[in-house]
Amino acid sequence: MQILGVDIGGTGIKAAPVDVTTGKLVAERVKMPTPHPAEPDAVAAVVRELVTGFGWSGPAGITFPGVTTEGITRTAANLDPAWIGMDARGLFGKATGLQVAMINDADAAGLAEMRFGAGAGHQGTVILLTLGTGIGSALFLDGALVPNTEFGHIEIRGKDAEKRASEHAKEAHDLSWEKWAAQVDEYLVHIEALLSPGLFIIGGGISRKSDKFLPLLTGLTAPVVPAALHNDAGTVGAAIVGAAMAG
Repeated sequence: MQILGVDIGGTGIKAAPVDVTTGKLVAERVKMPTPHPAEPDAVAAVVRELVTGFGWSGPAGITFPGVTTEGITRTAANLDPAWIGMDARGLFGKATGLQVAMINDADAAGLAEMRFGAGAGHQGTVILLTLGTGIGSALFLDGALVPNTEFGHIEIRGKDAEKRASEHAKEAHDLSWEKWAAQVDEYLVHIEALLSPGLFIIGGGISRKSDKFLPLLTGLTAPVVPAALHNDAGTVGAAIVGAAMAG
């Protein structure tokens, strides 16, 4: 089965059709900038353009960088506050004419990694963290998702963790790999103390450069591995929830 996956982020919106039996993209992924301000109608227009570009008429799954329950977006830390309380599933369905499913973006990436990637076969507690514009989190217990965690907003030294340990924080403050890795390490140690995971998976685009920072993480007991699907994980996970909705 092929489902269109659309992954909405704070800086870019990505889409591709996905074979949900293999987790492989079946066409080249297309990325467009997230509009600023990232108001609902503006974002929906970009999603419509992506859908049109693929000539897509089947089901689709769409991720959102915030708490999402039954198609309603409850938070929007890195997008416009007009999203809070929005019927996003209805908005995207009307904009595209498609049957759509919605899920938090990090939860989508986690689903993909647990099915096809670095978390496949792992039991116990697994935490995926996407280090990007902010920090997204996905928590799994024996393979089952505990949805809508917001571990990027845990406070470290008086600031949200994502202000110190996201890829955006590295770029905004022009941090060396060593300095940034120390801040990521401090954050992960804090998470490990709270949840004692058996595995950390680091996702987001920066996971492609994992050799630059994972060897610098020294304070952890649990292993830390890069996402196998890298920055495609959210798109693949969006397709997974689209397939579940389609039956």
